[in-house]
Amino acid sequence: MPALGVPCQAGGAGRRAGGGMEPRVFELFGPTGGSAGARGKAAAKGKKTGKGRGRTKSNNPPYLPPEAEDGNIEYKLKLVNPSQYRFEHLVTQMKWRLQEGRGEAVYQIGVEDNGLLVGLSEEEMRASMLTLHRMAEKVGADLTVLREREVDYDSGSPRKITEVLIRKVPDNQQFLDLRVAVLGNVDSGKSTLLGVLTQGELDNGRGRARLNLFRHLHEIQSGRTSSISFEILGFNSKGEVVNYSESRTAEQICESASKMITFIDLAGHHKYLKTTIFGLTSYCPDFAMLVVSANTGIAGTTREHLGLAMALKVPFFLVVSKVDLCSASTVERTLRQLERTLKQPGCNKLPFMVRSDDDAVTAAQQFAQSPNITPIFALSSVSGESLDLLKVFLNILPPLTNSREQEELMQQLPEFQVDEIYTVPEVGTVVGGTLYSGVCKEGEHLMVGPTDGGLFLPLKVCSIQRNRSACRVLRAGQAATLALGAFDRSLLRKGMVLVGPEMMPTVCWVFEAEIVLLFHATSCRRGVQVTVHVGNVRQTAVLEHIHGKDELRTGEKALLRFRFIKHPEYLKPGTKLLFREGLTKGIGHVCSLQAIRTDTGPL
Repeated sequence: MPALGVPCQAGGAGRRAGGGMEPRVFELFGPTGGSAGARGKAAAKGKKTGKGRGRTKSNNPPYLPPEAEDGNIEYKLKLVNPSQYRFEHLVTQMKWRLQEGRGEAVYQIGVEDNGLLVGLSEEEMRASMLTLHRMAEKVGADLTVLREREVDYDSGSPRKITEVLIRKVPDNQQFLDLRVAVLGNVDSGKSTLLGVLTQGELDNGRGRARLNLFRHLHEIQSGRTSSISFEILGFNSKGEVVNYSESRTAEQICESASKMITFIDLAGHHKYLKTTIFGLTSYCPDFAMLVVSANTGIAGTTREHLGLAMALKVPFFLVVSKVDLCSASTVERTLRQLERTLKQPGCNKLPFMVRSDDDAVTAAQQFAQSPNITPIFALSSVSGESLDLLKVFLNILPPLTNSREQEELMQQLPEFQVDEIYTVPEVGTVVGGTLYSGVCKEGEHLMVGPTDGGLFLPLKVCSIQRNRSACRVLRAGQAATLALGAFDRSLLRKGMVLVGPEMMPTVCWVFEAEIVLLFHATSCRRGVQVTVHVGNVRQTAVLEHIHGKDELRTGEKALLRFRFIKHPEYLKPGTKLLFREGLTKGIGHVCSLQAIRTDTGPL
């Protein structure tokens, strides 16, 4: 979205749609995280400019980018006493912007359509805001003033522009849902931060806030996350936080919230790296939050997690935690280290230090629009310092997909990826995952597979739950759990898909992928076994052939042929792929499949 603080950067639209990878992302991988030369140049460049965080401090530009026909941003010079016909037209326009933003729209009052910041007098602004309130009431939306700015225009009297957030959840959906993966090194404070955000109580400095997030006894004893857990933070239509401090259950939070942030808490320890990669590839996060401890800086798996987010094209922002434990100079040193890393050739990001509410609004709007902006927050889960800035940022953060892209996905046949499998007393078999495309309804008949023999078996969806509350219809991009009744759990495994009976799914043992080798100590050759991650598929495969080469070295690109060793999988050409084996890592996309014939099981 256009914002008042940072010039617009091009290229945001295609950040997740396949395409090439940053040519030097592989420098973030390996035992030392890149060449010393690259790090030295980046550090020298940082010293040379001497600007650091000061570069990203917001200034008033004379204009915004011209208003776009699409999207959820609307410029209005003034809305003073419109006629009835004009008022109805304005209401229709607001409905369109809300639809484009999937329930959210931003109005810039005092701005011409070409982006010129003209501003309004106090009286004109009051009348315009009154009209905007009437428009919001007409469509059943709520209005929140994000910020006001004084501008210098050809006038002696002071003139202001006002930025307003309009929020109304469409009638056909319960709430707007964004998924945020939480990354970072072990002991960086990820689970504690989530506990503070979702429970509404500050930590006591000894990890009390994180206890409700842990799923296993050994996690409570060690204080380290080893599994994937989900936590929710809601915002109502007025932008106020809705969490467990005022609501006893997740169902109450869902009822009160019009926007939901689902945090995917991933493991930080290196021995749980496969779980972290599975969370990033399978759960399709919209954004990633990389947590860095202020007293240790970039350590352990931090650089590797940063490289994974870059390679998988997941937009990320940084949170520097535990600032209450450190002196101001230590915090500054950690921030400078982060800025150097973000600016090095492998990342090529523009750090944006968030110090005020105004910065948080600008960061949220620019972050979703430009792949180069990387907001940085410095906060404490014990003292609560700057926590409100992170909440403002999350409240305003817009979805990556617009209403048209969502509609196109919903028109396709249903495809549900199975990530978790449970047995619930009196309910039966339950699967959790994400609906990749189409629409899934309660009582619908689907096919699940592939089995070890490549078959797809019929089943019925008995009930659906989103965030632990009942839901009758599931739409593309939404995560949920589906109850399958008496279906035999032993026939299910992670990596399967539920598809419509009319779909002809492609199942394969052998597939080819175009790969960039991110890191290998020597060279990658035929016959090596690697763990392949493709969406929710995670299985060991053998490298059978390297086209045109005998071996593959770090940074090289080639077409590789793999064969799964346990059972066939459902894959689609064009899907992003990541493989690993020890320190060896590669990233690319599936190019072609040697499909096998698929049959449905007995009815």
